[in-house]
Amino acid sequence: IMTERMYVDNPINRSSLMAIDGFELLIDLAMDMRCAWNHAADKIWYRLDPDQWELTHNPWGILQTVSKDRIESVTTDPLFRKTLDELVKAKRQSMDINLSWFQKNYPQSSPITIAYFSMEFMLGEALPIYSGGLGNVAGDQLKAASDLGVPVVGVGLLYQQGYFRQLIDKEGAQQAFYPYNDPGQLPITPVRQSNGEWLRLKINFPAYTVWLRTWKVKVGRNYLYLLDSNDAANFPAHQGITSELYGGGLELRLQQELILGIGGWMLLTALGIKPEVCHLNEGHAAFAVLERARTFMAETGQSFDVALSVTRAGNIFTTHTAVAAGFDLYPIDLIKKYLGWYTREKLAITIDDLLALGRIHSSDTTETFNMAYLAIRGSGAVNGVSQLHQKVSRDIFQTVFPYWPKQDIPVGYVTNGVHMPSWDSAMADDIWTQACGKDRWLGTSTTLEQDIHKLADIKLWEFRTTSAESLINYARQRLSRHLAVAGASSETVDEAKELFDPNILTLGFARRFASYKRPNLLLQDPERLLRILSNPERPVQLILAGKAHPADQIGQALIKQWVQFIRQPKVRKHIIFLSDYDML
Repeated sequence: IMTERMYVDNPINRSSLMAIDGFELLIDLAMDMRCAWNHAADKIWYRLDPDQWELTHNPWGILQTVSKDRIESVTTDPLFRKTLDELVKAKRQSMDINLSWFQKNYPQSSPITIAYFSMEFMLGEALPIYSGGLGNVAGDQLKAASDLGVPVVGVGLLYQQGYFRQLIDKEGAQQAFYPYNDPGQLPITPVRQSNGEWLRLKINFPAYTVWLRTWKVKVGRNYLYLLDSNDAANFPAHQGITSELYGGGLELRLQQELILGIGGWMLLTALGIKPEVCHLNEGHAAFAVLERARTFMAETGQSFDVALSVTRAGNIFTTHTAVAAGFDLYPIDLIKKYLGWYTREKLAITIDDLLALGRIHSSDTTETFNMAYLAIRGSGAVNGVSQLHQKVSRDIFQTVFPYWPKQDIPVGYVTNGVHMPSWDSAMADDIWTQACGKDRWLGTSTTLEQDIHKLADIKLWEFRTTSAESLINYARQRLSRHLAVAGASSETVDEAKELFDPNILTLGFARRFASYKRPNLLLQDPERLLRILSNPERPVQLILAGKAHPADQIGQALIKQWVQFIRQPKVRKHIIFLSDYDML
């Protein structure tokens, strides 16, 4: 890592840093995203640079910017070094695959690999390549797979800018900013071939080739592999294909999804990884089924129809979309432009054969190409993310299965969960550990309810009170800082530092501001809302947060409506809108 990443322009600095006793241990922790869900390591990074830790939660960024003298100072502190040694020892013990839940419960199972394709992964604020719920699920599932020892390999894209950062201006309007994701400041490393050369792939687009750089992220026991087009060998326009998450128009989105699906499977092949299972997290990754079939064709000499029939048994498609309009739809001319040569030269089928996989009516030249339909037809199993979503999805996909009774349409469900160590606080972790043990999330939850009931009421009440105070202090600090950045008056900034009471019932809403999520439902009767909030006997406080896509004018208008309502003097002390809210 050091020879590739740190102070490469200054060998003297690199050598002097490596000479510091304990510095390699800090690198070992910082370059593993496990530190994003391991509360025990937080004090290490806070000690090195408290301000930067509070702002970025990026251990690798701290090691890149903190001075040599500071590193040397803290690592010579016996207590700090003892803590560091214990953390590294615990981390290395946790990496022993023979001690994992999966190995203990399935010791005789043959070695398998599961490839997990997703447009975004929310692993931590140190790696900002996510937007919201889809990345949340993908990141949590990678983390859980690591904890349990399930052999999962993630495949995604490295965005130069990631999703936008949000600022609410003086008028209450959302402003979007796009900080650059400097690879040198991210916990990622280039994928190297055996001779040390950086692994770069070529993907063919109409009349030109795009070079793809490859990166890897350590996620505990597993790895996430990322592709990006910001290669010097590409034309400037093509370097920007992976510029930002969910940015640009339809053509850019199609290019990204081709890189994710086709380029992603090419990367696994180049690494010698042959997954038995391929998980498509939403239809964005559906082109992976084509490249997987093409690889099978090359290995066996079989036709595309046979290859798709064989490989689809190992593909799983998870849909998160609750409305048909939420799927990626592409004009036929765009599909022909980018995949016409691929179907002809690589799959040995006609473009109409491919289009039929993404349409309801194969001969309807006006029907767009639906990525969800391609994913369904290329997968052996399809699932929604809750029991209710299964029902909704069966309604949406009824036209794909026109002769099936609705209750028999082959869409199952797996209820979304979360990776608990990522979302509980340090105090919560202590409470649950006392009651349920350290390994409470590793396996089944059959005894958790009775174990939690053993906790004394006073313990839970202390936890609730302390957590409420922590939340209010956090909201005050964040709001005052963002108001200052937006140019608010000093009086308004100071007032924000005193808002809210931790002893009052506080409700939160933090999700994407899109009209179908109905974020402004409470504003249908603003006077009634204000009466509820200001009830002298049973007052209520609201904390709101969320972004609207920069192209979603309706969503942005919903944010502005809330902010302008909040800024009324009689409302201000009852509601807070936290701009640019992230994971923590």
